[in-house]
Amino acid sequence: MSDRPFSFETRLLHNNQKFDPVTGGVSVPLQHASTFHQTSSGEFGKYDYSRSLNPTREALEEIIAEMESGTRGFAFSSGMAAISTAFLLLSQGDHVVISEDVYGGTYRMVTEVLNRFGIEHTFTDMTDLNAIKQAIRPNTRVFYIETPSNPLLKVTDIRAVSTLAKQHGAYTFVDNTFMTPYLQKPLLLGADVVLHSATKFLSGHSDTLAGLAVVKNKKLAEKLYFLQNSFGAVLGVQDCWLVMRGIKTLSVRLRQSQLNAARLADYLSGHPSVIAVHYPGLKSHPQYDLQNQQAEGAGAVLSFELESEQLLKDFIQHVKIPVFAVSLGAVESILSYPAKMSHAAMPSAERESRGISSCLLRLSAGLEDPEDLIQDFAAAFDYALLPVQQGGLK
Repeated sequence: MSDRPFSFETRLLHNNQKFDPVTGGVSVPLQHASTFHQTSSGEFGKYDYSRSLNPTREALEEIIAEMESGTRGFAFSSGMAAISTAFLLLSQGDHVVISEDVYGGTYRMVTEVLNRFGIEHTFTDMTDLNAIKQAIRPNTRVFYIETPSNPLLKVTDIRAVSTLAKQHGAYTFVDNTFMTPYLQKPLLLGADVVLHSATKFLSGHSDTLAGLAVVKNKKLAEKLYFLQNSFGAVLGVQDCWLVMRGIKTLSVRLRQSQLNAARLADYLSGHPSVIAVHYPGLKSHPQYDLQNQQAEGAGAVLSFELESEQLLKDFIQHVKIPVFAVSLGAVESILSYPAKMSHAAMPSAERESRGISSCLLRLSAGLEDPEDLIQDFAAAFDYALLPVQQGGLK
């Protein structure tokens, strides 16, 4: 009999949470208790209060830790709760070097919350190691990476930045929402903290709000647990269960969504009304080789820029299949407008300087037939361009 270890896909289903050891049920039980009976005044059991630990949340935390090859996982009430709690590892006077086209919620946290507590920041092009080095200060304590970034899909060398961070006694945080551990494992590349909006690909069905964090170092795990318990933004058990259910199908969902994204990126790259497509699966992408080196694929999210804002508005009005909404990573394709949605918290001048124009759309490819999506996009472009083709004014 072969002793080959199970693949990632198999371990999504066959792990320590495969069945309930008490009943044999093949679904993690929902433990709604907020508090737990103790048998003596001198010694408490493993569980005492659900903010500190809950069996259902613990199951999810163990699963994500195993998926990310970490030692401990943490489940939070949202992706921003996970990110914000991780930032609480910093102290007054510390400094953060952060991706310049970071998610708008993270931008807001850094510029409008952390700065109130005397924590400084520098936004920089994380694809440029020299630019990162120039941003470092004596008080730099965190390098914060989104890779691929949101929404321009820039790719950062996780290993190189993590090495640089260690040289300066700093942590490396990596938002791994776009890739998930199915495609990319930052902890194995030297990162200290991996963060997820589990609302996205991990749960995958647009039906729950959740955040996750994973660390490898046990001392750091204790620090983050202390903050999780102190801050208290933990994930409720029903949402934990939904995320665990979604994780079981992560590999098949993301595999198909990635194929669809690649097909759509090719189509959009050849359309005359599209002036740029940002997707690390395209050979024209400036970090195409790096993405292939540190990840197992390019993911299911891309962005594309149209010729004009009017064309963008008309295209949105006529496209039928994708949901036009905030968020990503679901079974259905989701079309978003970063300037007014994910990056609305970023001032327009800051957005424009980073290349997040008012003509940019972000697409998270779902599980639809890609040819149906292409046909839908083609029809929407035809409708949007019709007045121009007829000589009308836009």
